[in-house]
Amino acid sequence: MGKVLVLNASYEPLNITSWRRAAVLLIKGKAERVEHNGKLLYTGFPLPTVIRLRYYVRVPYKEIPLTRRNILHRDGHSCQYCGYTGDELTLDHVIPRSRGGGDTWENMVTACVRCNVNKGNRTPKEAHMLLRHSPRRPYSSLYFEVTKHLKTGTHQEWQKYVIGL
Repeated sequence: MGKVLVLNASYEPLNITSWRRAAVLLIKGKAERVEHNGKLLYTGFPLPTVIRLRYYVRVPYKEIPLTRRNILHRDGHSCQYCGYTGDELTLDHVIPRSRGGGDTWENMVTACVRCNVNKGNRTPKEAHMLLRHSPRRPYSSLYFEVTKHLKTGTHQEWQKYVIGL
């Protein structure tokens, strides 16, 4: 049946839930249906794909851990210098650690072995290697979960609610 994007009362994405939990929230009147996919749960009750809570929920900021897996996901599992998308990916420090660059979201990118070796202990400018995308800290932990669904082509109706993530 699928997953459902849950929006706060302010239309900000909160999380992703199961269609069953979304249906319960709708039946109890705690949420309203914003989008549906045309499939019926039962007669007169379209299966939701996006719901909005009727009340605002304050959500504390959650730091996204800086891990290899999260950097690979942020960079789309592709080399940020040449675009390679195979299994031979490494992490590269844009400003090398030996030159004061640290382990931060803004200084680490995914790179293939060939580009990482070619760049060596230089900055991208010195190596004449341009970054395809400037590295940045993801805005939301929900970003990772939502982009997985968008990349697979499922739930394209979520796109307009998650533009800023």
